[in-house]
Amino acid sequence: QVRLVESGGGSVHAGGSLRLSCAASVSSYVSIKFVGWFLQAPGKAPEGLAIIRMWSYQSYYADSVKGRFTISRDSTKNTIDLLMNILKPEDTAMYYCAADITNLCSSNIRAADFGDWGQGTQVTVPS
Repeated sequence: QVRLVESGGGSVHAGGSLRLSCAASVSSYVSIKFVGWFLQAPGKAPEGLAIIRMWSYQSYYADSVKGRFTISRDSTKNTIDLLMNILKPEDTAMYYCAADITNLCSSNIRAADFGDWGQGTQVTVPS
C-alpha cells in the first residue's frame, strides 16, 4: 500500500549538514496523513525527530533537534526531506522515514503511530 525509500545518508564531519530524502508512493485508495523521520541507534528504540502533516504542511519537532533539523515536503516530487544542520557525533544512527495513514499522530512523536517504514539510511558523524 505504502512504499517509502530513503536516500541521502553518509558520513559527515561534526558541524556539517546532510539532507535526507524520503520518496513516498501509495496505492490509489490510500492517503498518507503524516510522514515522520526517526533515528535508531544500535540496540535502542526508534527516536522521533520530526513529522509533517501532508495536507497542511504543519510540522512538529523533537526538542533535541529544534533549530537544527527542518522537515519539508516537495509535492511535485512526492518527497519528504529532512535537512540536518550542525550534526553531532551523537546523531550517528540509521535514519528512517515512516508514514501514518490512519491520522494517529500528534505533536508527541511516537513510532507506534506509524505503520509503514522505509529501509533506512545510515548517517555517521565521526567524533
